[in-house]
Amino acid sequence: ALRLDAGQSVKLVNTYGSQVVDTWAFNAADLSEFMSMEHSRAAIGGIFPRVGDSMVSNRRAPILTLTEDSSTCDHDTLIAACDRYRYELLGCEGHHDNCTDNLAAALGELGMTAPETPAPWNMWMNIPVAGDGSVSFEPPLCKIGDHVVLRAERDAVVVFSCCPQDMLPINGADCVPKDCHFEILP
Repeated sequence: ALRLDAGQSVKLVNTYGSQVVDTWAFNAADLSEFMSMEHSRAAIGGIFPRVGDSMVSNRRAPILTLTEDSSTCDHDTLIAACDRYRYELLGCEGHHDNCTDNLAAALGELGMTAPETPAPWNMWMNIPVAGDGSVSFEPPLCKIGDHVVLRAERDAVVVFSCCPQDMLPINGADCVPKDCHFEILP
């Protein structure tokens, strides 16, 4: 989790080229206002944000703008964050790291608690939508070093979670989650 002042940007880098990163943004002054995928899809008129698109909050206010994207990948806005229930449905027994818990832990490091787990903006997650409306979970199409730059449109708390999914090829055909890194830009 990190804090961005309005106008400040963060560069997120896909270090190994195959990692999905769940991304959230919250109004720094009121965590009950957060980046909303359903509101953002209406605001951008589609399901895949492009450079220049502003993602909006659940109060329809711009919160993050995609200002740069070196990849040719889509960034999913449809799929919920993984959680213990998702892993149970996939047959996992016992604890499995998940993005929902990662969000709570990251905000906890800042002494914050989200009132709910909003749907994330899934950077580099390859969820093709077929003509009949069905979706599939496919390996990412990004390359080593691909990056996005996100500009805060208001004071925000941004949270990244390298998705720990290792039961489906979301993080590559080898099903091995990897690290990514970020840099706060001036």
